[in-house]
Amino acid sequence: MTADVFAALASPVRRELTALLLDGPRPVNDLAAHFTMSRPSVSEHLKVLREAGLVTEQRDGRRRIYRLEPGPLRELSEWLTPYERFWREKLSNLRELLDEEDL
Repeated sequence: MTADVFAALASPVRRELTALLLDGPRPVNDLAAHFTMSRPSVSEHLKVLREAGLVTEQRDGRRRIYRLEPGPLRELSEWLTPYERFWREKLSNLRELLDEEDL
């Protein structure tokens, strides 16, 4: 996993684009319709996602179809798993402490 994945997902617009692609491949015009920004601006966001390996682009005539690539997201999930366990344990300990105070 690279810093590019984190940088790409730092933008709310790019996170929304990845969420839209969860349902399957979509043409850029369909994706752009979900935003108030111009289509070229959406294309710039898609370029960042593509360069980070999060999406692929396929040309179909004049249309560009984007597809979410699971590999980088899987790597990110695997990297985050130990931290998730850490915070679950901390929250569980907090819950136990608060429950003891209620007694």
